[in-house]
Amino acid sequence: MILQQVRPWGGNLSDVELQEGRIAAVRPAAAVPDGPAADVVDGRGRLLLPSFADVHVHLDSTRLGLPFRPHTGRPGVWGMMMNDRENWRDAEAPIADRTAFTLGTMIEYGTTRVRSYAQIDADCRLDRFDAVVAARETHSARADVEIIAFPQAGLLLEDGVVPLMEEALKQGADVMGGIDPCQLDRDPVRHLDIVFGLAEKYQVPIDIHLHEPGELGVYSADLILERTRATGMQGKVTISHGYSLGSVSESTTRRLIEEFAAADIAMATVAPSIREPLPLRQLTEAGVRVGLGEDGQRDYWSPYGNGDMLDRTWQLAFTNGYRADELIEHCFAVASIGGACVLDPSAVRLTGISDRPGLDIGDPAELLLLGGETVTSAIMDRPADRTVIHRGRIVADQLELVPLP
Repeated sequence: MILQQVRPWGGNLSDVELQEGRIAAVRPAAAVPDGPAADVVDGRGRLLLPSFADVHVHLDSTRLGLPFRPHTGRPGVWGMMMNDRENWRDAEAPIADRTAFTLGTMIEYGTTRVRSYAQIDADCRLDRFDAVVAARETHSARADVEIIAFPQAGLLLEDGVVPLMEEALKQGADVMGGIDPCQLDRDPVRHLDIVFGLAEKYQVPIDIHLHEPGELGVYSADLILERTRATGMQGKVTISHGYSLGSVSESTTRRLIEEFAAADIAMATVAPSIREPLPLRQLTEAGVRVGLGEDGQRDYWSPYGNGDMLDRTWQLAFTNGYRADELIEHCFAVASIGGACVLDPSAVRLTGISDRPGLDIGDPAELLLLGGETVTSAIMDRPADRTVIHRGRIVADQLELVPLP
């Protein structure tokens, strides 16, 4: 396939050749297509960008595509979780249908790499995990999906959760999840023993939700750092959210960033509206892998979310107070290449706020053709003119999935 008349990262008009799922050549744009007409895609001068990698989404709690309902959640993680537990079975469509619909919507908007949570607890058992597995199979030719076995209600508060987590890993869960070792389970040593123990047993990476405030969050982060070093799991651990890790002191923020970089612990953000997150620019410049995710999508936790990572990229720039084009474009790099290297630590990484990788010869053909004058203008306008490419094949165009053989 040849993508004709495209602008990689908003640069000069180019023709980009794709072979066997990778970028094979990048040449100045030619007046006449160099190849059979059926293999040429008219880029129409659109931006060529790496496709999105959503590294933090809860596909199993979505209500996208269903009638809007008022928010009924109660404050706090436990209150929100119980609201979800009380309502998720009563939705207007089965959870498997909702999950597949939301994943399809994400693909239409430009996401081809996904890490989704699958809630496992004493209430739903493996039902929600099974729904995410089914959605992954439905769209297996359109996106690569990793599934996190996720103990949303903790590992220790309800009987039978740990065996269910292990069963999910036996059935092919890709990542071992954890959540708030101190504040939720109130036994961080035992919680992390289980998380790291099962991850080692099944040779999978780890992703830990960390909502804990201030010094408590830092304490949990230090325990995670300690376990990562002790078990040799550098490059295999992600901390999601970490809302308050930047709120304690400048010296603590600097120390955490340095230690995350040294232990190759990745960070997943959902661009929250909080005052003192760990600073995105410093994380990148220190070499910490940072990816972006949409979190819940109009679900029983929140009415926000629409499946569009370009919207969430705008939010990442907005919540960081960015105005300069270089910084706003960096948010797109985080949402695409940043997330890709969270999923695969061996993939190309961002080296600074001006780095724009992912479109070089040999890179995976995970691509998005997007209307817009510049990358920044496209983030501001969030146009519908999109063509999505996965493994060198068009999988969605103009916000509709393309039928595949």
